[in-house]
Amino acid sequence: MTATTAPSVDMGLSIEKMEKVAFILKTTAHPTRIAIVQLLAAHDGLSVTDISERLNVEQSLLSHHLTGMKLKGILSSHRDGKNIFYSLKMREVIDVIQCLAACTFL
Repeated sequence: MTATTAPSVDMGLSIEKMEKVAFILKTTAHPTRIAIVQLLAAHDGLSVTDISERLNVEQSLLSHHLTGMKLKGILSSHRDGKNIFYSLKMREVIDVIQCLAACTFL
């Protein structure tokens, strides 16, 4: 092994799994988005107003995050009258965030 070659480490991740984890990390890589995931993991089907009040985030900024996460398949939504309710569609996001929360260096 030369000084520029790092040893190969097999962490048991398939290419498919690495791609899914990378997708989840990129899509949720913002404190507000992580807070949204945590909130929806505990309270399925919250309105934009409920989420805004619980996270103390302006609705316009929140709507931007929610729309992006919905377009990427992380969240789902349904309309009930004037309200839009969001819930987690990709439940694996919870596992990824829980793994990160368990890291000792954070």
